[in-house]
Amino acid sequence: QVQLAESGGGLVRAGGSLRLSCTASGSMFSITAMGWYRRVPGKQRELVATLSSRFITNYADSVKGRFTISTDNVTNTVSLQMNSLQPEDTAVYYCFGSIYEAPGTQPRDYWGQGTQVTVSS
Repeated sequence: QVQLAESGGGLVRAGGSLRLSCTASGSMFSITAMGWYRRVPGKQRELVATLSSRFITNYADSVKGRFTISTDNVTNTVSLQMNSLQPEDTAVYYCFGSIYEAPGTQPRDYWGQGTQVTVSS
C-alpha cells in the first residue's frame, strides 16, 4: 500500500511564501507523476501543478510565475514552493501521485490527506 504524507501548510500574509512537501512511501515500482491540487469549500478540486517522470510540468494559469514544483527521485518527494501568495490561494492542498505498484500493472492514483494553506490580506 502506498501512502502520501504532506507537510508545510500554514498561515501566511499576502505576498509571503510557503513550501509544501509530500513524500510517497510503501510498496512502489515507479512513479509516473506527482503533483498538487487544491480545493476551496464549495468549489471543485483544481489542479495546481504536476510534474511527470519525464520532467514535464503543468501549472494552473493562476499560479504560473509564482509557484514552482520540484521532485526528489531518491526520497520520492514532491515539493511546491509558493511565492507571492494571495488570499485567493487559500485552500486545502492535496498531494497527488500516479504510481505503479508492480511491473505490468496499471498506475493507480493516490492522494494525501490535505494540508491547509491560509493567506491573510
